[in-house]
Amino acid sequence: MNFKKFISVILAAVTVFSTFGFSVTSFSAETETGFTQDDFLKTKGTKIVNSKGETVRLKGVNLGSWMIWEDWLSPYEEVADHYDVIEKLTERFGEEKAYELMDIYMDNWITEKDLDEIKLMGFNCVRVPFWFRNFYYDDNGRKILDENGEWDFSRLEWIVEECSKRRIYVVLDMHGAVGYQNDASHSGKKDSCSLYDDTEQGERYRELTDELWREIATRFNGNPAVAMYDLLNEPMCDVPADESARRKNNTYIYNRLYKTVRSVDSSHIITMESIWSVWALPQSFLMGWRNVVYQVHLYDRSNKYFNRMAFLPKLFFFNVPMMMGEFYPHGTATWDNAFKTIDALNYNWFLWTYKATGHGMWSSDWCLRGSKDGFERAKIETDSYEEIARKWGECLRTENGFRDTGHYSKNVQAHL
Repeated sequence: MNFKKFISVILAAVTVFSTFGFSVTSFSAETETGFTQDDFLKTKGTKIVNSKGETVRLKGVNLGSWMIWEDWLSPYEEVADHYDVIEKLTERFGEEKAYELMDIYMDNWITEKDLDEIKLMGFNCVRVPFWFRNFYYDDNGRKILDENGEWDFSRLEWIVEECSKRRIYVVLDMHGAVGYQNDASHSGKKDSCSLYDDTEQGERYRELTDELWREIATRFNGNPAVAMYDLLNEPMCDVPADESARRKNNTYIYNRLYKTVRSVDSSHIITMESIWSVWALPQSFLMGWRNVVYQVHLYDRSNKYFNRMAFLPKLFFFNVPMMMGEFYPHGTATWDNAFKTIDALNYNWFLWTYKATGHGMWSSDWCLRGSKDGFERAKIETDSYEEIARKWGECLRTENGFRDTGHYSKNVQAHL
């Protein structure tokens, strides 16, 4: 048996032990070479290929509730959304202490050990949701600076570097833009969509979103670990508007952000989301968009509807690779059918999500790792600084406060 086969057998065995809850030795980056320019991705027809021309199909998982939080997934109570968390912590403890607490949370929610686990499971990509408040103190453009007085992108840089060591691609996903691109709480602040407003303030929000994407694209230009830039998560979600208004706003904002990114990075793939119908996006060739992937999110309640909503984009958007950035079969829809359809239509795909807290999450198909029974969530309104710091400390690490939900071995493993 040659060395490569030997390593493959060992990793496969470790994956099996991990699946059934046994202790797993941390993945060693020494067994991998890390990404090189040969691994840089681009589109070719309906496929994604690397620089050697080899087809790469992305099969990944979202790192939800790491950099942007949702109350049903995240370890806090008593407030509505991430914006409220920041406001309440700042009101109670001051801005510096509030951000110290959030850093404690993020330092422990996703660690190198989690990335080792994701690698050993067989995923080749992660989608990383973030929002503007990771980089701005407010919606007026006051930047968060590092110890050297520079704009702080250390957390994104960390995840890209650590994933590169493990040969895991990264999709950088703007889950919450300045001004908010939808009315859902997962953009950071519920019922606050103002990114498209035809006002002076709306234009200021767009300028700051441009500024943020320009900086991200500049920093990661040429980095082969970054699979693509996901310009806006679920634009116009929960906004009361007809299909014409959705298409108009999406076309405008995506074209603007596409040009912003392309002004500093001509090489990386860019992905746009068709939420919630194919008619919410224009044809890419009519816009002059090159090297783009179109994306859908499917949360459908029957196999018939899931199949139809997966098939229509493939029929309508020709010569563009398709990606299912999030999916979950509700109601009578099944995982077996979802993966059968995804594979037949050659979608790139990402589970929602890797890790979650909340009642029932210890056995939920929503996540691969769910909080154990009795898990303590921080009470934002009433817990002391010290108590919140404790609840968001080492007990928040996957190996301490979470368990295998069985979702991976039951529904996912066979499709990697």
